[in-house]
Amino acid sequence: MHTIDTTAPVVVGLTTQIDAPLATVWSVHTDVEAWPSWNTGVDQARLDGPMAVGTSFTWLTHGMSITSTVRELVPGWRIVWDGTVQGIVGIHVWTFERTDDGVVVRTEESWSGAPVDAAADELATALRTSLQSWLDCLKARAEQPA
Repeated sequence: MHTIDTTAPVVVGLTTQIDAPLATVWSVHTDVEAWPSWNTGVDQARLDGPMAVGTSFTWLTHGMSITSTVRELVPGWRIVWDGTVQGIVGIHVWTFERTDDGVVVRTEESWSGAPVDAAADELATALRTSLQSWLDCLKARAEQPA
């Protein structure tokens, strides 16, 4: 099982509850090419093949073009990807858990590398803000009436 780098200078974990079926939340989240239509932090996204372990996707967020690679995929439960941009090594883990009230979504991300070492507090704040926005946007999109 792939995990974040718990020893990285920046580690952020957040959780939200989404009032929607698990299949809906999973579908919205893993439809990479649709991210720009609902995630305000993503300007462009392109999946380079089927959603599977080893598949890469390129996305533009906060002015940075990132190529990420899927490292783990358990449909309906867990997806992990990683990527490096401007010297920052990111590992991102998402888990989805069905509950009586919908779905609990957990996201954890670690950042390491020289730029992170130089500005860990600022980058931790930026990452926390970005992930909270992602969760808020995912919730809003998944809870929309069909």
